[in-house]
Amino acid sequence: MSAAPAEQPLGDRPQIDEANRIMERLPGYRVEIIGGQIIVSPPADGAHARVLTELMLPFLTEGLHGEDAKVLQGIGLWLPDGREDYAIPDLSLVDADFEDRHIENNCYDPVVFRLVLEVTSSNYKTDLRTKVAAYANAKVPVYVIVDRRHGRLHVLTDPAQDEYATHRIHAPGDLVTLPESIGAKVTLDVAEILTAAGRKAE
Repeated sequence: MSAAPAEQPLGDRPQIDEANRIMERLPGYRVEIIGGQIIVSPPADGAHARVLTELMLPFLTEGLHGEDAKVLQGIGLWLPDGREDYAIPDLSLVDADFEDRHIENNCYDPVVFRLVLEVTSSNYKTDLRTKVAAYANAKVPVYVIVDRRHGRLHVLTDPAQDEYATHRIHAPGDLVTLPESIGAKVTLDVAEILTAAGRKAE
């Protein structure tokens, strides 16, 4: 999603309070705290929403939304990077009992996340750089990025400190099978995904 840094809170006011105040003032915007910085993202465009729906289908077809796992949009992931850091991935695959691992501010322990997925918008660097480090530090096993700007799909696995040891980039025409560690064999058609994603974000 498109993102821009917001002003840091003044005085002793916790960042989460400031982030929640921004959300109240800007309904529909996504507010995250990553690396101690508040990130504010405007509502997504229609193509962004459409590709998320398309991406859910292969997971649902393989039975990953049932007794053992859930496929969810916009669920908070508590980050270990800072005292108040959290992210809200566009799409997540989590353990079905994720609600037992609630931390605070509608965010959950990263241990329940099997996969996170982001669809880029105007500030694609947030998804391609900032969130790579954040999700790797949180030890999320699989991070998928639909890169609308460059017309490709990234699959990152094997988190180690602030990076993923394995980073594969796929172009239209590729069929990508995600690691079976997520709970099933899910294959993504890169061309179909990028077509659903619509125009590239500039």
